[in-house]
Amino acid sequence: MNSVEKAALRLIARAEQNSSGLTQKLLRRGFNPDEVKALVSSLLERGLLDDARYAELWIRSRLSQKKAPSPFWLRMSLEKRGIDREFARNALEKLLDSETEYSLLLRYLEKIGFLDAKNTDYLRPQLKNEGFSFDVINKYFESIA
Repeated sequence: MNSVEKAALRLIARAEQNSSGLTQKLLRRGFNPDEVKALVSSLLERGLLDDARYAELWIRSRLSQKKAPSPFWLRMSLEKRGIDREFARNALEKLLDSETEYSLLLRYLEKIGFLDAKNTDYLRPQLKNEGFSFDVINKYFESIA
């Protein structure tokens, strides 16, 4: 086992990694880019590195810590971490059942200070832009009607 592999396995043992993040960490440590690329490919093939698994665990963490303002924020945050858009979308679809998404919507409304139902004209498009589903948005507006 060479030094780049040892470093990668230490990082993976410490916390779940994604391929982009692990690549950047290893490059910052001064390892050869070609070796890093080959190693990351090997780790992906062996299942020691899995971007889909990382996306799901990261979303679960943010939801449980109540640090997720909206589905859009979750997806964009994953993409900034180097997660493929499709992996991010799939993880959100898998983890955001209607009850979880509704709770997220209520927290979002609380955070933006939406306390009355008078100015709802701008709210529907804003919620859609934040990635909330049509069904969950409708459920909310039915509950305040």
